[in-house]
Amino acid sequence: MNAAKAFLPLAVSALFSGLLACTAATAADAPKVVVSIKPIHSLVAAIMQGVGTPDLIVDGAASPHTYALKPSNARSLQQAQVIFWVGPGMEAFLQKPLASLGSNADVVELDQAPGITKLKFREGGAFEPHDDGDEPAGGEKHAHAHGDHDHDHGEFDTHLWLDPRNAKAMVTEITTSLVAADPANALTYEANQKTLNDRLDALDTEIASTVAPVKDKPFIVFHDAYQYFEHRYGVRVSGSITVSPESIPGAQRVSEIHNKVADLGATCVFAEPQFEPKLVNVVLEGTSAKSGVLDPEAATLPQGPDLYFDLMRGIANSLKSCLSAQG
Repeated sequence: MNAAKAFLPLAVSALFSGLLACTAATAADAPKVVVSIKPIHSLVAAIMQGVGTPDLIVDGAASPHTYALKPSNARSLQQAQVIFWVGPGMEAFLQKPLASLGSNADVVELDQAPGITKLKFREGGAFEPHDDGDEPAGGEKHAHAHGDHDHDHGEFDTHLWLDPRNAKAMVTEITTSLVAADPANALTYEANQKTLNDRLDALDTEIASTVAPVKDKPFIVFHDAYQYFEHRYGVRVSGSITVSPESIPGAQRVSEIHNKVADLGATCVFAEPQFEPKLVNVVLEGTSAKSGVLDPEAATLPQGPDLYFDLMRGIANSLKSCLSAQG
């Protein structure tokens, strides 16, 4: 009996050591994955749960529109086996680094994922509501940046993730790429994909319900980043202060948007957390419109697998809150 008692702690210790060694081996064997921006990082992180954690380039409250690559980012790109980005239309700062630092990695350009719906940029600031009968640009294209295919950079809005159907198309491409790079963990990636797709379907239904009471009320956004959300849920974006946030709009455009707000009557004008709100205040001056904040690139949210869901709910809830207050 004494021998048995002496053996038991040794057996437990050996088992515990074995589990630690297994965990360490899994972490060590996880592929080195780098992701450009928070919304995409969230989807990749969800697929990689139980295997490893991807690195993020544009972290904190930084914006991909104005980002400058850090030395730590350069090291991550050099060490990466797989790199996910939207494409040069979104992360222009990554084009040259990917060609040099990321040359040994599988670079996956998600704006080329099969099944992605693409919408062309709109002209002018006070654009009119879209026609729901229009056929959006899109189609199936190869997703890898080093493949031979045509690119539409600069022609299409690249805030693709703001439609959960596009997120699901990206998830498929992300899973395929991770399985190819790390077949030993294929079952985990594929199980995570199914779970994530189920969550995305539920989110899609939830957001449609959230914005339904206010979807006919017009509003103005800081920059034209919301087409995919607009087309999916039928909300009425009636103009943007600027097409691209790194470009300061001229006086004529600001005046045009100001007049649009006045013509629409009671509405909301939404700022974004990364950018100077003074222009929003100028547009609001002398009108009955209220202000709100939308965060399409998740500047204020902590990174991780739940960020995408928090981002989409945040947009829906901000719209409902501001637009409901207009009566």
